[in-house]
Amino acid sequence: MIGSLRGTLLDRSDTEVLVEVQGLGYRVVTTPATLASLGDVGADTFLHVHHHVREDGQQLFGFATVDERRCFEALLGAHGVGPSLALAILSVHGPYELRMAVAHGDVDALTLVPGVGRKTAARLLLELQSKLEVGGEVAAPVASTGNGAGPATALADVRDALVGLGYGPDDVRSALADLPSDGDSGELLRRALRALGARA
Repeated sequence: MIGSLRGTLLDRSDTEVLVEVQGLGYRVVTTPATLASLGDVGADTFLHVHHHVREDGQQLFGFATVDERRCFEALLGAHGVGPSLALAILSVHGPYELRMAVAHGDVDALTLVPGVGRKTAARLLLELQSKLEVGGEVAAPVASTGNGAGPATALADVRDALVGLGYGPDDVRSALADLPSDGDSGELLRRALRALGARA
């Protein structure tokens, strides 16, 4: 089983990279966060890999951090979650945000993922409590913002405010995707509203 790849980045698309290792090219599916962390074509790169084997073929999934790979594998262990859905969840919520959602039973956070309804979200939150070993407070990976709220809290505040204003899941998901991971909740909300207004 392939657990990691170190080589040259030969090509990249919106969902996949081609990494050459000692003359062999490996096609690896990645998340947007991992794609953003990789260098330009021709650069040396390293990926933590999940080697997915099925009866009809094999596929490699690559991640910039081992924590992202662990979350992907935890999601795969949940009932009814395949690689596509696991990637979709990690494309909306990074490892820290996912653990925060699980720790707080935040159904609304998971329903921002395309194809995940409230029943599926509630079931996933229950299953992931043990698979992600979430207990107590989840430590933030970065320092708190000036208003005392961590990045996940600020984005959650924006999400709740947009939902309260009547915006649907697609609009909320689109608005949050354009925001940085940290900052003041009020300023992030103003940016989200400006972006939504521009699209109207």
